[in-house]
Amino acid sequence: MTEFSDDELDRYARHLVLPDIGGRGQVALKRARVAVIGAGGLGSPCLLYLAAAGVGQISIIDDDDVAISNLQRQILFTTADAGRAKTAVAVERLGALNPHVVVTPVALRLDAGNAHGLLVGHDVIVDGCDSFATRLAVADAAQALGVPLVSGAVGPFDGQVATFKGYRPGLPCYRCLVGNAHDRDARSCAEAGVLGALTGVIGSLMALEVLRELAGFGDSLAGRLLLYDALGARMRTVRLAKDPGCPGCGGVSL
Repeated sequence: MTEFSDDELDRYARHLVLPDIGGRGQVALKRARVAVIGAGGLGSPCLLYLAAAGVGQISIIDDDDVAISNLQRQILFTTADAGRAKTAVAVERLGALNPHVVVTPVALRLDAGNAHGLLVGHDVIVDGCDSFATRLAVADAAQALGVPLVSGAVGPFDGQVATFKGYRPGLPCYRCLVGNAHDRDARSCAEAGVLGALTGVIGSLMALEVLRELAGFGDSLAGRLLLYDALGARMRTVRLAKDPGCPGCGGVSL
């Protein structure tokens, strides 16, 4: 397997022996470029698993600095990192975990004006941010670029994950789920609270769906919404319909 060094063959051995991934899938991961928006509670575990899995190039888009209040759930960071840019710390941590991965820090706030430029050229886009306005900008750019969007969100004790490919016939985009709303009046996790380990569950599921899209194993989550209830220890999936009047993918102007 000439694409891999001896270190990589040893590092990815547990993937290489899986019939549904194997050398073909691992090569696909190595050649992939993934953008992750948000290096917080969801982005932290997602980034760690993407780097560990051998995703070749990872762009991290986040303009925040590390705060002590982040550490209850944002497992990329330590107490000594307080006050540092999250992207700078993430580059160090992911590089230490897997030196074969190229990590690009983008210490900017993504918005409707720069989303296309920041996201073009990626194979999968991952949204783990905490701003609804940013989520809409990411979703619109992913739709316009024709790139799969893996989106995750959490409440205090519940979370959800979905993959959106609204550029394909019959599959919904993110706006099919949320419509054409502006930024919602919702309590932040600082106000409502969030169970730290819950972000680990949802962030890990997001990483799994990215790897699924890149390596092509199993059934895509596109067209379905995975819901997790931490209070009841329950998980279920529901179907998402494509909205013919959707402002994102149904031919209706935004």
